[in-house]
Amino acid sequence: MWRHLSFSSLLKYPLFVFMCLGMAFLAYGQEESEPLYKQATVPVDQRVEDLLGRMTLEEKVGQLSTLLGWKMYEKRDDHVKVSKAFEEAVQQQHIGMLWATLRADPWTQKTLVTGLNPKQAAEATNAMQKYVLENTRLGIPMMLAEECPHGHMAIGTTVFPTSIGQASTWNPALIQEMAAAIALEARLQGGHIGYGPVLDLAREPRWSRVEETYGEDPYINSQMGRAMVSGFQGESIASGKNVISTLKHFTAYGVPEGGHNGTSVSVGQRELHESYLPPFKAAVAEGALSVMTAYNSIDGVPCTSNGHLLNDVLRDDWGFNGFVVSDLGSISGLRGSHHVTETAEGAAQLAINAGVDSDLGGYGFGKNLLAAVQAGGVSQEVLDEAVRRVLKVKFDMGLFENPYVDPSKAESLVRSAKHIALARKVARESVVLLKNENDLLPLRKKVNSIAVIGPNADNTYNQLGDYTAPQPNENVVTVLEGIKNKVGKDVRVNYVKGCAIRDTTQSEIGKAASLAARSDVAVVVLGGSSARDFDTEYEETAAAKVSEAEEGQVISDMESGEGFDRMTLDLLGDQLKLVQAVQATGTPVVVVLIKGRPLNLNWIDEHVPAIVDAWYPGQEGGNAIADVLFGDYNPSGRLTISVPRSVGQLPVFYNYRNPKRHDYVEGSAEPLYAFGHGLSYADFEYDNLEVTASGMAGSPTVRVHFQVSNISNVDGEEVVQLYVRDEAGSTVRPLLELKRFEKVMVPAGESSKITFMLTAEDLQVLGQDMNWLVEPGSFQVLVGRSSRDIRLEGKFILE
Repeated sequence: MWRHLSFSSLLKYPLFVFMCLGMAFLAYGQEESEPLYKQATVPVDQRVEDLLGRMTLEEKVGQLSTLLGWKMYEKRDDHVKVSKAFEEAVQQQHIGMLWATLRADPWTQKTLVTGLNPKQAAEATNAMQKYVLENTRLGIPMMLAEECPHGHMAIGTTVFPTSIGQASTWNPALIQEMAAAIALEARLQGGHIGYGPVLDLAREPRWSRVEETYGEDPYINSQMGRAMVSGFQGESIASGKNVISTLKHFTAYGVPEGGHNGTSVSVGQRELHESYLPPFKAAVAEGALSVMTAYNSIDGVPCTSNGHLLNDVLRDDWGFNGFVVSDLGSISGLRGSHHVTETAEGAAQLAINAGVDSDLGGYGFGKNLLAAVQAGGVSQEVLDEAVRRVLKVKFDMGLFENPYVDPSKAESLVRSAKHIALARKVARESVVLLKNENDLLPLRKKVNSIAVIGPNADNTYNQLGDYTAPQPNENVVTVLEGIKNKVGKDVRVNYVKGCAIRDTTQSEIGKAASLAARSDVAVVVLGGSSARDFDTEYEETAAAKVSEAEEGQVISDMESGEGFDRMTLDLLGDQLKLVQAVQATGTPVVVVLIKGRPLNLNWIDEHVPAIVDAWYPGQEGGNAIADVLFGDYNPSGRLTISVPRSVGQLPVFYNYRNPKRHDYVEGSAEPLYAFGHGLSYADFEYDNLEVTASGMAGSPTVRVHFQVSNISNVDGEEVVQLYVRDEAGSTVRPLLELKRFEKVMVPAGESSKITFMLTAEDLQVLGQDMNWLVEPGSFQVLVGRSSRDIRLEGKFILE
């Protein structure tokens, strides 16, 4: 009845008015009592400042600590809960982030039994968020970082090819699709940050982490990096299906002296800015929200305390507005490895003052940073700015409103049939056909017998690469299984391992040769391994320790992967003896390489008619390799790293600076296989090149147009590559530089017209005064199938 009364009439009922006013004031008071930082409608910057103003010094320092996450849960049968270690870390250290919570591998000692499946993972991360929200003063949600270079490094996820294989696809759109799938799997389980992409240039193949990179070239690394960032972060990190991308490792980490992982790097500032920094700059421009420092030093300054790189270049010049995280233990390394400070407190002070916001491992900052602030070595302003950057991404990601994930979605959508099919697609596009003499490939499916031989022919873990979680055998298709799947039961497929990767005590070379002699064709699968085992010892940083085997002990296959640097690039163990014995039988031989770095292939190249390079192809590698071997997929992979003839040539990369290198007394200075190389079952012809330049040197536009024709009877994808040579510069220029590429499907007997546009950014140089400019003069355009197989040449002049 009250709605029919006027305001004046309501005044006749003072009790009612009092009650209404009281309720209004109560509601207003509740709204006011809700802190600004918990109000979703308030702008993020205001929420950050409100929360920052409420935090104690200890709480601020705690937000910058990223502890080892796999210790933070307990699993009993199918039940998962937070561990005592987690509760203590939250209450005593006020931690804000975890790393590798869902990681499983021999280093973490998490197995298929003791680790978490996707549903349990989601339950575990939910339990952690619930504890933090309900048992801390401010209720700041956790942010969880996970390793995601070629799949989320957790049990039950999809394993894609490692990065060197991803780059070999020369297909950024495909890699973006893959990155989105990886991000979804990590986010569904409660992860928020994906470590990757690795943007280090790999110009030192002895280095143990080549497999984690996209190769030797700044431009293709930039394009792959952009694709990964776009796939990881999507249109919004608050989507519930995307993660923050962390760029690794800032910077020049991939060219350590002597190939020793994490040691000093000697590059000049010009080379740093022209070659090593551009991939990071491109990824930052794509919107990357996190950057990881590198272990190495550059010209005597450790990357984790290099304020010029982290503040002047990354933030001021490039406009980076995310947060910087140290690599695991690299803050402590300022004292223990680089010896640029005598105390742990001094290391924390150097790192945060240089621009490091987050401590991966949790023992670099913590009490050390607290002491540095209290002693005046770190200002309150510097500390607040670091905390501000971390809090901002938590708000931007929507964690204060949506801290939990749905375990049922994790159970049903992680490693879906769609993602498995995508893994096969990426794997087969990554396969590089190095040699195909007399068209031995593709193989006929209607042969009587196939011998499958070699240490990597039926080895699950050897084909997955480093940073891979334990796998049920049924989740991974080996080369042997892939060939059997392809030819069916009508063809006899017989297998002999022949030898191990490194160990020589179990070789069966005679047995392998005998099998090959009785077969129509022999597929010999050789290479390397990054597979860790539970007997391997590890550094504090998770890098594997190289150790000599005791007498009578079987030697691990592992010869690549973080920490396993090489003196030579030769095939180890009895592998060369094995392929020599098989080749001597006269049976046609196809060598398939599964590995993480370029190896010495001189003898194989000279004597074996067909060579296929698959890098580490991931869980669908066997099917993908079989697709290529039998012609169900026409190979389209191309090398993104040069294959040297000898370690005596190193460094070997295509875009070195003038002058052109001359041959050695012992042989050619050219690599065995050049950057961009890769064969197809189709034949392509290039013609009708047109190069048109307009505009002055300050703002040029160059149009490059040509035609590619498939002159065979087989449909094929061609990777067309455009290189530019600056014929005269004020500083010494590279011999040639990749500036554009495109993977294009050209049906048999048809042609495709290609147009590339070049701008000032593609033609600029870093002048003698260290300023970027485009100089007038002549430029050469080179179009072809690789850096050594140039089909068309043209010129243009900038006035």
